[in-house]
Amino acid sequence: MLKEMADNDFIVSKTDLKGKITYCNKIFMKMAEYKEEELLGEPHNIIRHPDMPKAVFKYLWDTIPTKQEVFAFVVNRTKNDNHYWVFTNVTASVDNNGKIIGYYSVRRKPNPEALKVIIPLYKEMLRVEKSEGVEASFKVLTDILQEKGVGYDELIISLQK
Repeated sequence: MLKEMADNDFIVSKTDLKGKITYCNKIFMKMAEYKEEELLGEPHNIIRHPDMPKAVFKYLWDTIPTKQEVFAFVVNRTKNDNHYWVFTNVTASVDNNGKIIGYYSVRRKPNPEALKVIIPLYKEMLRVEKSEGVEASFKVLTDILQEKGVGYDELIISLQK
């Protein structure tokens, strides 16, 4: 069953450097259908949906350690096998010396018009990923970016508006 976030909801979570959840807000727990004690210390991919192309997470994990923020549309799976879409922003958390000490993610309701573009794109990326691998899947995305003459962030942010 598809769950939807309310317009003013924000899901917030923090992880350590290995992606284990160190903080989650109540909206995260409500949407993911987990209790706080079931989430803390678990890898953030506990909510990863099998319909998400691995290439999107590869881009995310290649980018955020460089202290650049990443925006993405993500479908998550709940504890009870429901799912929900989010528009997410992920950034590195740094200490006073600029050293990365974890990651911070804020998610909100995605623009429904954006999902009309993203869902077929992710389906195609997954199809390619299953037969040719993650790099080939990512090439599906980069080919579209090249065709449109935009960068990844430009495309993703423009879809959310």
